[in-house]
Amino acid sequence: MTAVFVLDVPENEGVVRVAEQDALLEVRKVGPYFLIALGSDGREERPSGDLGEDVGPGHTSTAEQIIIDRRATECRHAVWYSALAGLQDARVAQHDKNALRIVRR
Repeated sequence: MTAVFVLDVPENEGVVRVAEQDALLEVRKVGPYFLIALGSDGREERPSGDLGEDVGPGHTSTAEQIIIDRRATECRHAVWYSALAGLQDARVAQHDKNALRIVRR
């Protein structure tokens, strides 16, 4: 399962909110973290890789990658860049002022 962990603190509320609104993502509590993962409907069998160019504002997740639009989260830059707590079977393909893009490792 391709997933990212985000610490459950008020500062990360926007990241979790945007993930919850994305139909392709599952969000659940795991201890003191939120697990944000691609839906578990067999998509784990897809090939790994970068899967494209960096994305700008307004993009949402695809079946191959988790995409969180920073502007939609309303996070300030300092919070945005510190939101990631961990990855599961994943790697960061993009983490800049526009978006967080996670792909399968």
